[in-house]
Formats: sequence, C-alpha cells, structure tokens
Amino acid sequence: MKFTALSNSIFEKSISNYHTTDNVDTPISNPYEVQSIESLLYLKNWIDTVQWHLEDIIRDPHIEPSEALKIKRRIDKSNQERTDLVELIDSYFLDKYKTVKVLPEAKINTESPAWAVDRLSILALKIYHMQQEVDRQDVEEKHHQECLKKLNILLEQRKDLSTAIDELLLDIESGNKYMKVYKQMKMYNDPALNPILYGKK
Repeated sequence: MKFTALSNSIFEKSISNYHTTDNVDTPISNPYEVQSIESLLYLKNWIDTVQWHLEDIIRDPHIEPSEALKIKRRIDKSNQERTDLVELIDSYFLDKYKTVKVLPEAKINTESPAWAVDRLSILALKIYHMQQEVDRQDVEEKHHQECLKKLNILLEQRKDLSTAIDELLLDIESGNKYMKVYKQMKMYNDPALNPILYGKK
C-alpha cells in the first residue's frame, strides 16, 4: 500500500471516530500500536480534527470573552502539538531513508514529506465537512451545487497531493532527492523568546 493510501485511510478513520461524539473534549482512543507510524498519523489527524471544531466554536458571535480566551489558548497549545507531531513523522522518514545513497545531482524538495502529509490531513477534514454541506437537507439547491463543485475540487486536490507525496518518497528512496528538516522554532510559546513572556519576569 502506498504511504498516502495508508494515511488517507487513517485520517478518514480518525475523523469518523471523532464524529461519533462530535465533542472537542472526547478523549482519543488510538487503535494503533504506540509510536508506530500509523499511531502518529492517527494522533496527528485527531489533533487537527479537534482544532477544526475549536476554530468553529471560537467564531460564535455570542461566545463569552473569557471562554473565547480559553479556547484561543487551547488552539495555541494544539498548534504546538501539531508541529511536534509533524516533526516526529519527519523523524520516521529520516530514519527510514538514512541508509539511502544520495546521488550527486540530488535535489531538495520545497517541503519535507511530513509537512506535505500535514496538508493531506487538513484536506481530509475539508472533504468530510464539505460532504456534510452537500448532504444537508435544509438548504437551497444553489448551496448544494456550489458545495458539490467545491467538494469535487477538494477530491482532485487530494488525488494530486497524494500523487506528489508518493512521488517525493520514491525520489528520496532512490536518492534523486534528499531530506533536510528544519525545526519550526516557534517563538511565541517559548518564555525565553517571547518578549511579552520574558518581559514579565
């Protein structure tokens, strides 16, 4: 099975499992072996899915400011967790391809495999929720048709992105491309780098 086929199936399972309760406080129940790539992919998408719904909640025009602040801080924490997961997935690829002999003419890609997989996870969420809009019975036909067009574009995007990721992995495996991973070094969460935080000491 190609890596993106595995990823897409796990993302769909994660999204489906989340929506059995559709509650941002539902504890994760990861069905895969701890620290396996499948487990990391499931956890990555679960975090994305919860954050997707937190982003919906915080846009409620009637939300209490104190509750909005709590959610905003929860989203900030979630963003850091997402970044950490992407870096763990890239570590998996670095380890998998560590013995590959890189060809002299090998090139680097614009992004690492895991950051491309991150986009694939978000696409899975867009597809799921656009399908929900297509299936709604309380809207006019115009809404239905507009969402159907968007859904078809999203499906095409997933197909193209999946192909690109699988081709990138083949290029890395054959030595035609090489991986180089940079840590994100997010500054706003670091009390030593955010002036608002270190200025209050």
